[in-house]
Amino acid sequence: MGAIAWASLLLGRTVPGWAGGGKAEPRPISFAKGKSSGTVSGTLSAGVQHEYSFGARKGQRATLTIESQPHGKYSAFRLLHRPTGYATRLDVNYTWSDTLPADGEYEVTVFLRPTEKVRTARYRLTLTLR
Repeated sequence: MGAIAWASLLLGRTVPGWAGGGKAEPRPISFAKGKSSGTVSGTLSAGVQHEYSFGARKGQRATLTIESQPHGKYSAFRLLHRPTGYATRLDVNYTWSDTLPADGEYEVTVFLRPTEKVRTARYRLTLTLR
C-alpha cells in the first residue's frame, strides 16, 4: 500500500511540521485575488501533522481535494465547525464536497498514515469555495 495522506479536522491544536515546537496557530489557506481556490502543500513524516484554516460563509460549497506522492488510496476528510457541532463522517476519498452550515473558521489537519515501506510523503491540498 502507498503512503496515505489524510485530511481531518481535529478539535485540538496540533504541532505543524513547519513549527519549531510548541503549539502553533493553523496556517491560513490563501486565495489569489479573484480566485475561488487555494492550494497548500508540504512533506509529512510519521507523527507530524500540518494544520490549516479557512473562513467561510453559511451556504458556501467547500470542496477539498488531496493528492499524495507516493500515490495513496486512503485520503480522508472530516470537517467540524465548533460553534454548531457540524461534522462530516470520516470518509476515505480524494475529494470531499458539501455546503457549509454556518459562518466561521474551519480547520483542516493533514497527516500521514505511514506504511512499512513509506515513512514520508509529499501532499497537495486544494480548497475551493463557491
